[in-house]
Amino acid sequence: MGVQKDVVKFNVGGRIFQTTATTLANAGRDSFFGALFDDNWDLQQPPNNRQEFFIDRNPDCFAVLLDLLRTGDLYIPSNVPERLLYREAMFYGLIDHVRSAKWGPFDGNRLKLSRSVTGRAPGDGTAIRAGPDGGCCVAHGSMVHIFDWMLEEHPPINLDYQRVNDIGWVNSEHVLISACERLGKGDGGMGLFSSSTGDLRYKFNVVHDNQIKSYTAGALSFSPDYKIFASCKGRSNEYGIGVWDQVTGKQMDFFYESPCWSLGDADKLQWLNESNCLLVATLFPRKDNCYISLLDFREKRMVWSWSDIGAPFTVDEKRVRDAIAMEECNSVCVVNEYDDLGFIDLRINGGSVRWSSRSRLLKGKMPDEPCYPKLALHNGQLFSSMNDSISVFCGPDWVLTSRLRRSYGGSICDFSIGGDRLFALHSEENVFDVWETPPPPVI
Repeated sequence: MGVQKDVVKFNVGGRIFQTTATTLANAGRDSFFGALFDDNWDLQQPPNNRQEFFIDRNPDCFAVLLDLLRTGDLYIPSNVPERLLYREAMFYGLIDHVRSAKWGPFDGNRLKLSRSVTGRAPGDGTAIRAGPDGGCCVAHGSMVHIFDWMLEEHPPINLDYQRVNDIGWVNSEHVLISACERLGKGDGGMGLFSSSTGDLRYKFNVVHDNQIKSYTAGALSFSPDYKIFASCKGRSNEYGIGVWDQVTGKQMDFFYESPCWSLGDADKLQWLNESNCLLVATLFPRKDNCYISLLDFREKRMVWSWSDIGAPFTVDEKRVRDAIAMEECNSVCVVNEYDDLGFIDLRINGGSVRWSSRSRLLKGKMPDEPCYPKLALHNGQLFSSMNDSISVFCGPDWVLTSRLRRSYGGSICDFSIGGDRLFALHSEENVFDVWETPPPPVI
């Protein structure tokens, strides 16, 4: 690219800065500084025949960001508040530069606690979901609280005493919330809300025989081709999985439970990209028995299923509390209340669980109100929550390699990974922790 080597002068809030076009080009085409270049990466002249570009912004923050472009390192002096720097970085389109300099790529074995955020509502937390830009949303009963990457809270979403069942990020501007029937006004049990204002943008209806049906929406999942999947329960306990288009909001398909298979009021949905199937899991204790299946919507059939019906449970029973499919391993990983990991072969329909106790970390007495363990898979690492800690497993044999723990706040009721962050929601004190990976040391 033909970047000029000329010295460039800026007047920022009355202070003069000098740099080169090469340094400014490090900001990238989509930044404020990228807009100062033409299509050939030649720097344009200041307007009105001025000798410098004038920017009416904070000069102290500009100095920090300019040094970041020069060196790749982020040094924030004590006189510059971090939140102010983040806002200025967003104005210049450099927030990704700041994030990569402050925190490295996500690595479960190197995560450090960066901060904790106290609860914003009474009562226990229900669910937490990481946003695509490093923010998160937290459900507390009928309330959803949304935080941006700076962990500043946006206007909350109130469902008027309708309990939130699940939440999901459609994109950085919209969140999807599933709840009981009559979400807001109307018969929809699922709505699309603005993450910045909390306004309801769209209600997703279930239509059958050209009639809109009342339903309760449960677990949510998304596919790369902009489909929304939600478990649905009708007023007469009819169960099924609905499919909607993210862009238009229109119902595309519906998969009903039949006498041949059980879907139940599913706790977990997961879209599998390689097989183009949806994992549906109904877990203990919602039902006495667990059901896990893979649905192929192209052929309208269940292509794989497993249930623990007839399993010889003992006092040390291994009832499945969560499940996650691992396509690269051709298996489904499950976890029980003792943090034992189990593996079910996807190549064998109805195969048995191969349990492993090496993940057991709990010693001594169970807490008075333990939370059910949860699973997550990210960048080839497996994560499992248990009481007040999260275990990290790596390698083909899923060896325990590290553990994240912060005892304040009680047991972890949910956690989520996204935007190079891990968010852990504690049940008792209604607080969530933010874990991030420090950048590698400068040699």
